[in-house]
Amino acid sequence: MGVDVLSWRLILCSLLVLLFAKDCSARKMTHTRWREVPDDDTNGLQHNREPDLQQLSKDDHLLTRHSRDGDHRNHEHAHLSSHMNHMDPSDKIFFTIEDLQVGKTLPLYFYYRDPSTSPHLISREEANSIPFSLAKLPYLLEFFSLSKESPQAKAMEYTLTQCELELMEGETKFCATSLESMLDFAQATFGSETQVKALTTNHLRKPVAPIQNYTIVEEPREILVPKVIGCHTMPYPYVVYYCHSQEGGNRLFEISLGGENGDRVQAIGVCHMDTSRWDPDNPSFRVLKIKPGTAPVCHIFPADNIVWVPLLS
Repeated sequence: MGVDVLSWRLILCSLLVLLFAKDCSARKMTHTRWREVPDDDTNGLQHNREPDLQQLSKDDHLLTRHSRDGDHRNHEHAHLSSHMNHMDPSDKIFFTIEDLQVGKTLPLYFYYRDPSTSPHLISREEANSIPFSLAKLPYLLEFFSLSKESPQAKAMEYTLTQCELELMEGETKFCATSLESMLDFAQATFGSETQVKALTTNHLRKPVAPIQNYTIVEEPREILVPKVIGCHTMPYPYVVYYCHSQEGGNRLFEISLGGENGDRVQAIGVCHMDTSRWDPDNPSFRVLKIKPGTAPVCHIFPADNIVWVPLLS
């Protein structure tokens, strides 16, 4: 349900108490929840021994920018993305809007993030005390005791680069380093007087396999809202959400899925109706065998992503 700002503040307060009861220090969490992976252990990365680097390429699929001629920053981003793409075990996250019908079977990838080895949220106060800037990466690596050649360092560079890329036309974005800052962004985007609603994908049963065939078991329900904010988790020593909203042409759906291994998922999916400004190398076009601007691109939100929508009266 939607809640007003005051209620959200109270809810967040309670959540923060629970979340920070253990390992409340970002510096400490790096060692206990973001474990070092040997540089040559690419097989381990591919098989989800390091969940946040596993997440890296999936997020890149959703966040790939339209390249601009002569834009050095986008050139650097393209090089970094190319370096990371081999870590992605699957591109099975995309589908077409025509697929949204009862009885349709889709091969989909749902990763499972083990809370015991994953980064946790930190408070706004601690987040504000730690620089969050690509220019400060050498300091941050020293702060978190990470080698500059480690997979974690490359992941941090990727996340900071993404967060500092220029906006596309019609886009609003923000990298939230705490629950409070994410809520502030949602309220600023929708209007300070607008009540908001948070939507997530829910697994009714723990996934047996990360990739399997899922069948749409009920008629997908479209969620009619004028604007949507998608918040994607990014690889970092503590939880960072890349939140963005694009003007025009996004359709949001609630989708009931049944897996071939008995999994049940109440998923949130979005269809981007206008992809004309997307990078032609975005893997969605290869997976769906289409070109930019020729057809909508849809994808499922993973369970640890958050979709914010305005609560309409």
